[in-house]
Amino acid sequence: MIRKFNLVFIILMVSCKAPQNQESAPSESRKIITAGGTVTEIVDALGFGDQIIATDITSTYPASMQILPSIGYRNQIKAEGILALGPDLILAEEGYLSEDVVNQLKSAQIEIHFFKKPIQVEETKKLITDLAAFFEAQVKGNRIIDELQADLDSLKSYLVLNNSSPKAAFIMARGPQTVFMAGEDTFAQSIFELAGLQPAASGFKDFVPVTPEALVTLNPDFLVFFDSGIESLGGKEGLAQVKGLSETPAFKNGHILSFDGHYLSGFGPRVGKAALELAKAARP
Repeated sequence: MIRKFNLVFIILMVSCKAPQNQESAPSESRKIITAGGTVTEIVDALGFGDQIIATDITSTYPASMQILPSIGYRNQIKAEGILALGPDLILAEEGYLSEDVVNQLKSAQIEIHFFKKPIQVEETKKLITDLAAFFEAQVKGNRIIDELQADLDSLKSYLVLNNSSPKAAFIMARGPQTVFMAGEDTFAQSIFELAGLQPAASGFKDFVPVTPEALVTLNPDFLVFFDSGIESLGGKEGLAQVKGLSETPAFKNGHILSFDGHYLSGFGPRVGKAALELAKAARP
């Protein structure tokens, strides 16, 4: 009897002395739905991607997210579709879900948290920090931020040696009849400035319809698109369909740049890499 008691006591003592400095996630495994590509990317980077059961149409990275059920896109998202998937937790970008959908989810006692979509590097770091704190994964969050800072340091070093400031304009295209230009207070202005480019568009905010006069007046050295935007115009050969575009130096010199939409605009953990790639592409 004494021998058995000693064995139990030793096992308990060993358990109590297990290392306490190792970070561990909450023990419960949740059924998470994310809404917003940047939130999704960070949740996965923190090590909780296997708990995501569905996500939205903008959540394209990592590629494994693309095979999950999709809840749709912004105003197209319905509460019924979300509830049918049986989530325990919803993590979404601010303003991504309509007020009606949010109210229905709360009425169904679904836990839901909102996070600001970053368009500045410091906002990216804050989002990583906030999500890491939510998941009690601060050590992993700090590691992601360190990797991001290393990318930004590489970008800074490159720009020291390549300090020209080409003028660039971002064009959002969804077919030949739906073409917009990014102005101030957009991700495009932020990523251009981060990459050492001069934003061609100024004097207006958000996105405005492209006019031939505006394109010619702005006179950009480079035109930047999402890959999906180029595809909606029929490839680079179809760019001439946009009136005024063929008159720009960018078009005449073949300075048309195209990037994955989430990679360029997401301002997630890879934003430093995206900015460096853009910086190099605009300085051939």
